[in-house]
Amino acid sequence: MSARSMPGLTYRLAVAGRVVLAAVGGYGVAALSAALLALILPMARSEAVSTGTLASFAIMAGAVVWVFAARNLARAALVLGGVAALLAGGLWLAGAFSAAVAS
Repeated sequence: MSARSMPGLTYRLAVAGRVVLAAVGGYGVAALSAALLALILPMARSEAVSTGTLASFAIMAGAVVWVFAARNLARAALVLGGVAALLAGGLWLAGAFSAAVAS
């Protein structure tokens, strides 16, 4: 393999950044969505938690695919951050941060 065919440092860092964003950002979005679904689904609490958890696996996979399909790393981070902010806002509106939900 010649030196020309090997990817440069910039490319390697971009791929490493996408891997980190996919792992951390995907986990964050999946966790937030599981929590929101557990609170808002109109079924028994145990079933809502199970459904939210199962759905979070597909959401995580979708987030990972999005990170690697995005045009650049900044756009992928911006979209995942926006989704996370919307989910956190939904949790806030659902009352997840109040003391009444904990009981």
